[in-house]
Amino acid sequence: MNRIGITIGDPAGVGPELIVKISDLFREDTAYIIYGEERILREAMRLLGRELELKRISSVEEAISPGVYMIDLEICNVSRPEPSLTSGRVAVAYLARAVADAIKRGIDGILTMPINKFWAKKAGFSHEGQTEFLAHASGTKEFAMMLYSEALKVVLLSTHVPISEVPRLVKKEEIKRKTLLIVREFQRLFGKKPRMGVLGLNPHAGEGGEISREEVEEIAPAVAELKEEGLEVDGPLVPDTAFLNRESYDVFLCMYHDQGLIPFKLLAFREGVNLTLGLPFPRTSPDHGTAYDIAWRGIADPTSSIKALELLEELIHNLKG
Repeated sequence: MNRIGITIGDPAGVGPELIVKISDLFREDTAYIIYGEERILREAMRLLGRELELKRISSVEEAISPGVYMIDLEICNVSRPEPSLTSGRVAVAYLARAVADAIKRGIDGILTMPINKFWAKKAGFSHEGQTEFLAHASGTKEFAMMLYSEALKVVLLSTHVPISEVPRLVKKEEIKRKTLLIVREFQRLFGKKPRMGVLGLNPHAGEGGEISREEVEEIAPAVAELKEEGLEVDGPLVPDTAFLNRESYDVFLCMYHDQGLIPFKLLAFREGVNLTLGLPFPRTSPDHGTAYDIAWRGIADPTSSIKALELLEELIHNLKG
């Protein structure tokens, strides 16, 4: 029997509503352990006019048969919180409890609903996001965020940094390190060695060094050395046309945030999934935020959460063989 952990994320956001909506797809042979507050989840059920049979437990070891379980941390005293220091604090607490259970193998994987970085950091959360916290808590040194969809899969070399800082991060060894991580994890999670496309940094991939030197001095040498190691990797690809040929590659390594996220969201905005590579357990998340503006109105689109759940179940199946 598989055990899947689901965190409700920031309870002032759309997480509780989305969990109720995706529960229609819960499998009869799986135990789903929800980390949060029972009163909040029941308020989401009332909002949507749905009933979800919950079995309240105090530890994951009590989930001994398929069903839907609730580990209620009992730290939020309202049913429908507002965005606040409290909502940020409890979102981190739910995540921490789920990660602890994943590390000790009490659950097979985690689906995390969104947290709000502003309120989480106000509450003392010292990490850039959930991905970084998961890596730190599990002692994972090499990790990466893959934006996953059937149409396109991208990994970012640099993440939340100003454009002015990106060139100094485009280094041969970092490109090699991240590409090797992607290949290793893709093979472990999906059972195949991926075909990799590595994008250039500059317009026209630097035009052979005429525009700038990153492609000539860092990206091309990295790709050449990776090919010598037997990897299927091409680059530096011209960024403005690379995605027109996306069927030729399983994964693209992009040099900076918007280089990868703009095409990804154009092609897969509703069904995109955040998949963390490198962790000792699979973790997925819908590729959107807390959406405070539409939270607790019953109108949140569950498509990304459905895809995140389906991908997590696929990965758990693959890893168990």
